[in-house]
Amino acid sequence: MAAGAGVGELELRAAIGFNAILGQDMATWTGDVASINQQQPADLSPLSLAGHIPCGLICHPDKEHILYPLGCTVVIQELDSKKQTFLHGHTNNVSCIVVSRNGMYVASGQVTFMGFKADIILWDFQRKELLARLSLHKGRIEGLAFSPNSLYLMSLGGQDDGSVVVWQVGKREAVCGSPASACRAGNATIVVCSSCRDEIFVTAGNGTIRVWELDLANRKICPTECQTGQLRRVIMCGKMADDDNYFYVGTSSGDVLKVNTNNKLMTDYGPLKEKFSSGVTALLLLKTGDLIVGTGGGIVALCKGSNYKVMKKIQVQGAVTSLTCRGQGHQIFVGTNECQIYRINYTAFKEELITACHKEAVHDIVFPLGTSDLFATCSKNDIRVWHTPKNRELLRIVIPNMTCHAIDFMRDGKSIISAWNDGKIRAFMPETGRLMYVINHAHSLGVTAIAATSDCKRIISGGGEGQVRVWEIGERTHKLGEVLKEHTSAVSCIKIKKDDRECVTASLDGTCIIWDIVRFVRKQMILANTLFKCVCYHPEEYQIITSGTDRRIGYWEVFDGSAIRELEGSVSGSINGMDITSDGAYFVTGGDDHLVKLWDYNEGAVTHVGVGHSGNITRLKVCPGNKYIVSVSADGAILLWKYPDLH
Repeated sequence: MAAGAGVGELELRAAIGFNAILGQDMATWTGDVASINQQQPADLSPLSLAGHIPCGLICHPDKEHILYPLGCTVVIQELDSKKQTFLHGHTNNVSCIVVSRNGMYVASGQVTFMGFKADIILWDFQRKELLARLSLHKGRIEGLAFSPNSLYLMSLGGQDDGSVVVWQVGKREAVCGSPASACRAGNATIVVCSSCRDEIFVTAGNGTIRVWELDLANRKICPTECQTGQLRRVIMCGKMADDDNYFYVGTSSGDVLKVNTNNKLMTDYGPLKEKFSSGVTALLLLKTGDLIVGTGGGIVALCKGSNYKVMKKIQVQGAVTSLTCRGQGHQIFVGTNECQIYRINYTAFKEELITACHKEAVHDIVFPLGTSDLFATCSKNDIRVWHTPKNRELLRIVIPNMTCHAIDFMRDGKSIISAWNDGKIRAFMPETGRLMYVINHAHSLGVTAIAATSDCKRIISGGGEGQVRVWEIGERTHKLGEVLKEHTSAVSCIKIKKDDRECVTASLDGTCIIWDIVRFVRKQMILANTLFKCVCYHPEEYQIITSGTDRRIGYWEVFDGSAIRELEGSVSGSINGMDITSDGAYFVTGGDDHLVKLWDYNEGAVTHVGVGHSGNITRLKVCPGNKYIVSVSADGAILLWKYPDLH
């Protein structure tokens, strides 16, 4: 069911994430978007950052905001209040972002499908609105740079495009373009503008460093190749000096080259002996002439400008992808590809973690019984517990190189139970994250779904091989109670009745089975031409609703498994998650169309739609007390939506 003109917009309250998965999902929104544009804008707040994007984290010249991409959205966050605003407009993941020196303009580029044009969007920072779409490059925008007086915007296309284009910002049109690197050289990957002259800029990449000069009268740009002697380097980042006489570039070999802008010759390079591990991935030039270097090994080092000797250094988690300074450089922000944002005080040179999130797809989200202040999410390598009012991480439980498919809180709140791809069920203490017990070899093809009974004495798990297993949990013991073999493919979702006498399991084999878990027999089987992804009991437990890859929402009788009604849940893509409110009046769905939809249960109609995700939504939950809807997605983002006032 597409959202009609009378459909409201869900207000996005917060978002957690620094989107780390680029190109993981290249699908764009279709179908529902045209009708959504008639609604009021969403107020979204993510806790997330696009860690993979070079120079993706930028401190605004007003010293009060930082900007970063999150999927196909650009996030503007106030540093003090943490309030976020969102620039929506890209149809695919943002690949680069830049702010003009005067702070008036923001420009962002995106990736798209091969052969199609990739847009650059020019935004007005004060009004937070789209000024122009600039379309010439194909496939991907690799880099962007504003000239010092914001007269021109320089853009660099990706590997399949290979061109550099100069745009006139005032007229919103292209002046001229040229292939970015010579035929014998590799691809250019960065573009850096001059600090004083609007018509000078630099491109660099694999074996190429070029200084370009714009001839506006003849609408031409003329490159000059920089000479680096015997050195052959792959350039990863660059920074221009304030007086424009020279610029620095960081290389994948772990050294920094200093090049004269006027005679195009390399003057020196270093460090000569101890090069930086995993390459120099980010650079900052300080007023003192010293350098701050970020490396692929997670080192942030303060280096002397004259000889590149390391004076101070700190270690952060993940490769450094962004370095940006606030004001004159008294505070430095660091973005890493592990989706973490750090703040460094220059004088003490100590790091403080200010934002963290999942860097892989989030598979499940769950609230403890009766509280909306906490929730837990799971992903590859870890389970995290979040504090909802402040959108911050309280606990991280790490199991390296394993993927957690599903989690649940025991009703008594004494443990978090989790389903892992190594076939084990692990239980942790929710306060400390300490491992309580492990059930080894719970399923042969990984544990894919899990649920706990109300009396906390049994766990029901589903596996990749299709078996449903009932586990008896004692104070110090855990043993297999029963095995239910009916499904022939992975179990995707398990829900248990409040009286612990019955449960329903959904599977990718196209069946939903209602089980008697006292006598351990099948009561009903629901068949459909779909891969079932999710199932929910109505709170009164006489009906269930299901959905999956056929994009349809089915209502079924629990008593005899008969179909009651069927709704079209999405115009494009599977529905992966659903949850129903405690009074049974409304339910929410989310899936591969990236939209969160709130439905009236009895009417079978969409009442509100939330636009904000850039990846496939994997699961979503309405919190106890109906304060928020929390949705998680395959790009690692967690979005908190304000539950609308429906009265």
